[in-house]
Amino acid sequence: MKNFFILLLFPFLVNAQNNSVDTQETDWLTDYNSAQIIAKKTNSNILMYFTGSDWCSPCKALKKDLFETDQFKEVAKDYVLLYVDLPRKKDRLTPDEMKQNKELLSQWNKRGIFPLISLVSTEEKEVATLSGYGTKGDVEKYMDFLRRNRKM
Repeated sequence: MKNFFILLLFPFLVNAQNNSVDTQETDWLTDYNSAQIIAKKTNSNILMYFTGSDWCSPCKALKKDLFETDQFKEVAKDYVLLYVDLPRKKDRLTPDEMKQNKELLSQWNKRGIFPLISLVSTEEKEVATLSGYGTKGDVEKYMDFLRRNRKM
């Protein structure tokens, strides 16, 4: 009986393991200078994601509903991803990371809106922005935005 129970749970355990691996496939940078260098080498726009990882509920929902999906991972290949976190708990980032993220906030997210995606060209010009997140229905709006603003 015990073996039957384990066999019954096996597909769920394997699937859970696969999902955890999938969510780590998308590589987010945290250093703006590195993102610029890679963007110039690959002729890609930088996708800057402004988030408050420990306090912004819409940011947490967007991460789960959009960034952890296969369709996002496919579109993300066309961008250099930059994670700009501004947590309330200061120990989540190094002082240098916090300084850089505050500078990026003042340059690219002047109104302090969270969540916000800002697309920046290799010439450091803002291509487009999209902010806010309400429901899973907004996921398609984000996907359309990302598909529309890809460099071809």
